[in-house]
Amino acid sequence: MRIRFKPWARQELEESKFYVLNPENEKGKWKENYLHKNAPLHLELGCGKGRFISNMAVKHPDINYIAIDLVDAMLGLTKRAIEEVYKKQNREIDNVLITRFDIERILLILDQQDAIDRIYINFCNPWPKGKHRKKRLTHTRQLEKYKQFLRENGEIYFKTDDDDLFESSIKYFKESGFEIVMKTYDLHYEEEINTNIENVRTEHEDMFSSQGIKIKALVARLI
Repeated sequence: MRIRFKPWARQELEESKFYVLNPENEKGKWKENYLHKNAPLHLELGCGKGRFISNMAVKHPDINYIAIDLVDAMLGLTKRAIEEVYKKQNREIDNVLITRFDIERILLILDQQDAIDRIYINFCNPWPKGKHRKKRLTHTRQLEKYKQFLRENGEIYFKTDDDDLFESSIKYFKESGFEIVMKTYDLHYEEEINTNIENVRTEHEDMFSSQGIKIKALVARLI
């Protein structure tokens, strides 16, 4: 997602209590330094404008959340989204962190001691050209990295509008030793018929859905 430069974002982020300026220093110590020590830890890779992470975190105070993006402007909007949602609920922001980092280098900030229970990947860049496919956040190259900090039986929740990325990702997960425990080619229809599905919609999700594009989703478990 392209977004205009936000001149206020950098300063607001650095002044925020739930923004982590130097995530490399927190490797293996996220719960110890910032979050509830005995709560599960969930991670969103590429948080966009923050609708997803803000609503998930406020709904689940018993779970810790970290959201990562590479763009200050995005993170600035995420910060404001989190503040707005928590203010409406009259709650202190105590279970969510945001940080700026390159996801391809994620092993510099997370390891097995962080023991991530769940990863969310929502509408990532599909990188359709063959020579760029290794950049996909669901590519086997990336999945092997996530395995270094996912708990045993940890899960990855993945949503996309892109048919080719979805089909390729199914193969990537299987190649990397994940079990596909849920798969749908029309998530919103599944929501209508299955009340057990918890789906917090993102900005991209609403946009694609309004264009008549079906949302694909899966849950993959590390076995």
